[in-house]
Amino acid sequence: MTASPSTVRNRLLRAMAPDDFARLKPHLEPVTLGVKQVLVEANEPIEYVHFLEAGLASVVAISPDNERLEVGHIGREGMTGEPILLTVDHTPHQTFIQVAGSGLRMRAEDLSAAMEASPSLKAILLRWVQVLMIQTAQSALANGRYAIQERLARWLLMCHDRLDGDDLPLTHEFLSLMLGVRRSGVTEALHVLEGVKIVRTSRGRIHLLDRARLAEIAGDCYGLPEAEYARLIGLPLNN
Repeated sequence: MTASPSTVRNRLLRAMAPDDFARLKPHLEPVTLGVKQVLVEANEPIEYVHFLEAGLASVVAISPDNERLEVGHIGREGMTGEPILLTVDHTPHQTFIQVAGSGLRMRAEDLSAAMEASPSLKAILLRWVQVLMIQTAQSALANGRYAIQERLARWLLMCHDRLDGDDLPLTHEFLSLMLGVRRSGVTEALHVLEGVKIVRTSRGRIHLLDRARLAEIAGDCYGLPEAEYARLIGLPLNN
């Protein structure tokens, strides 16, 4: 492949030192990622990690009785299969594609070997783990302390950060999973935003009309993980 740090879209790869990217380059394989494609299956060995170039992946916690809640949100700012970075080969969480896209995948064993050979590569990938931990903690805080309207605004901003343009291909089912509420609650919250002309909704799609006002609604519910990404990775999370 002819990819280089300056030509790939994945921001984690772009932030790497040229020598570290060169270590990964021979192992990176372009792949198309379809909706609901599972990248990490719960409680099974992680064979590949994926550096997303486009689209959106969800990390989902699953209870024994199959209750599900999104606990991680990954786009072109990061990579899936993060337990590998902690020398763990499987996880009780599932990661799958919510918005179709593309990425660069490599075998988990090849990434582990590259990390062992390069302290600087290991350092930046562990900083990515820290960003994900902060995102998860902030999601727990949002779910426990903020109203659904603020939480919805936060998730829409997070999706907008990771996708191209203002059309977000998000279903009510997906938003229900993200927010941990019934679909009727999502529908009602979206109707409020639509009524004040912040979004326009259609079947399976949300068009963002006014990001600034959406950020006002989200308030302190949004922004900390994004700021930490810029601080730790050295690039802004979005474009």
